[in-house]
Amino acid sequence: MTTTRSSAQHGFPRGRRIAAALLVSTLAGTALAACGADAKGSQPAEGSGKSVGETTGDTKIAWGKCPALPGGQTRDPHLACGTLKVPLDYQNPGGTKIDVAVSRLSTAQPGKRHGVLLLNPGGPALGGLDMPETMASALPKSVLDRYDLIGFDPRGVEHSTPQSCGLQDPSVSGRFPYPAADGSITKNVALAEADARKCADTVGKNLRYYNTANTARDMDRIRQALGEKKISYWGQSYGTYLGAVYRSFFQDHTDRMVLEGNVDPTKVWANQVAETWGRGTADRFPDAARVAAAQAGTLKLGTNIAQVTRTYLALADRLDRMPAAIPGTSVSLDGALLRNMTYALLLHNDTLPVLVKFWKAADDLAHGSATAADTAVLKEVFADTPTSPGIPADNQATMFMALTCGDAEWPHDIDGYAARTTADREKWPLTAGMPANIWACAYWDKPAEAAAKVVKGGPRNTLILQNRRDNATPWESGVGLHKSLGDGSAFVGVDNGGHYVYGEGSACADKATVGFLITGHLPDKNVYCTDVTRK
Repeated sequence: MTTTRSSAQHGFPRGRRIAAALLVSTLAGTALAACGADAKGSQPAEGSGKSVGETTGDTKIAWGKCPALPGGQTRDPHLACGTLKVPLDYQNPGGTKIDVAVSRLSTAQPGKRHGVLLLNPGGPALGGLDMPETMASALPKSVLDRYDLIGFDPRGVEHSTPQSCGLQDPSVSGRFPYPAADGSITKNVALAEADARKCADTVGKNLRYYNTANTARDMDRIRQALGEKKISYWGQSYGTYLGAVYRSFFQDHTDRMVLEGNVDPTKVWANQVAETWGRGTADRFPDAARVAAAQAGTLKLGTNIAQVTRTYLALADRLDRMPAAIPGTSVSLDGALLRNMTYALLLHNDTLPVLVKFWKAADDLAHGSATAADTAVLKEVFADTPTSPGIPADNQATMFMALTCGDAEWPHDIDGYAARTTADREKWPLTAGMPANIWACAYWDKPAEAAAKVVKGGPRNTLILQNRRDNATPWESGVGLHKSLGDGSAFVGVDNGGHYVYGEGSACADKATVGFLITGHLPDKNVYCTDVTRK
């Protein structure tokens, strides 16, 4: 799940839209064994800087108005948008073409301009057209003077030839396979198979070309269309993996790269789901439990971390067995929805106060004692988010599956999933076995090509930003990415919780980031920042 630094809705803090948070930021961790894909196709030579079917750079983007926003929202009028035609299949560059939507905020100043900063908010499957505007509000003038900010909707996402499987439940969180109250995965197996069959029947074989490797190739087409020899890049969450793949494919065209909240590229994706997700939640949960314990007199969830944790686990189990309808809404709160919302609200420090109020309201609801104040909290948390005109309701869920299932092959052993789920429920009770459970990928078509290989070394041009207690992409994931890139990267770790690093209270991390973007110089050695101040 991921959120972006976009405008807040429903009274939540700026940049923390809750419905958007129920999209997956990245698949964090697993004990699943990797399955090597004997897939057809190949990727460009590593470090060659040459995309398959590369153009000569004469393809330009016709800049104009951006697509309409949902619900009467408005944009910075200086944000311009356009589309670029790219091959569906880069092994067949003369074949079917698809659109990639691109945006530009021209912030660089004459005489100071260094180049462009391409942005990706993660997901998988989040659109990025509005990311230049939101990042412009977060970055200092010293950075904005040097870069034009470029956003894009990745292939298949939102305005870039959006894909749809026609899923009855259009939510990404609906794909998260929480076992039944007794640990059974029978219903999860049926849903996984049904989702995979629905996508195969509705979209067909073409969906396998909507993968990370091809998205990285699209990024290089964007570079060419902009007329840039090199591009700098800022990727968050899943966007860190996308950036690492681009860097490996196109080292000669990679300038300065900032990767924030990181995916370990050696664990994509089956190996990036189960164990680390459970570990990340276990590491992060005490931050919220501490907030709840400090308000024990009013919340009555417990007076210390251990008591709050026991209350939460008992609540989740009760809702697994007896879901509770939220008055005045069509939402029924069950254990899966409780855990999904908890995951989303753990992503940011400034949503922890909302989270503990949600726990209190959910506990009262489950016990039949919900007050008007409880109901108001629940309605606010579950308020509908406006949808973008012309975008299929299940677009993000479809593309979430396309990317996670299409980047690398998953295990197909159903009994193996059941055994791992049982073990995971015991080891990581907060996530109840969900990360190790079966996903639609177990029934997915074989990927179009082998998993992209991230190359170690190369130019020393990548800054890795990682929080110590990140429930989406835990500390170990950032360390894994740094190890994969080797001397080509520098690591800045922060003693903080949540999924985002820059602008989250560490002057040490912010200084390293801004300094790198301005000068191109990375810290000489790894940095660990302990100066976090709460907002």
